[in-house]
Amino acid sequence: MSYHSYQPGLFDPAQGALPIGAPDTAPATEKQIAFARSLAAKTGVKLPAHLLRDKAGLSAWIDQTKAAVPASRFSNYPSAKQVQFAERIARLKRRDIPAECFKDKVMMSRWIDGNKPR
Repeated sequence: MSYHSYQPGLFDPAQGALPIGAPDTAPATEKQIAFARSLAAKTGVKLPAHLLRDKAGLSAWIDQTKAAVPASRFSNYPSAKQVQFAERIARLKRRDIPAECFKDKVMMSRWIDGNKPR
C-alpha cells in the first residue's frame, strides 16, 4: 500500500503550462543588480528600472553593456586574488614569480597553471 497525496488542480488544464524555452521570470539577484549599477556608472548608460525585476533581461543588458566598457590602463593587470594565489604557490614551491607576470593577467594565469601543486 502506498500513500498518494491529493493536490487539487495540479493537472488542471485551466492552470496552463509554460511553453518550452519560456523566459526566466525570476527576479534579479542583489549581486546582479549591484554589478549592473556599477556598469551603468562606468559607462554612463542609463539602467532601465524594469530590468531590475527580470533576471534574464538584466543578464542580457549586462552582457551587452559589458562589451562597451572602456579599457583602462590597468585592465590587463592580474587581479588581487590571482596575485595572492600565485604568491601562495610560489611560497609552497619556493620559486619566484617572474616580474612580467605582474603586468599581464594572461601570463600570470599561465604561470599559475604551470606551477599549480598537483
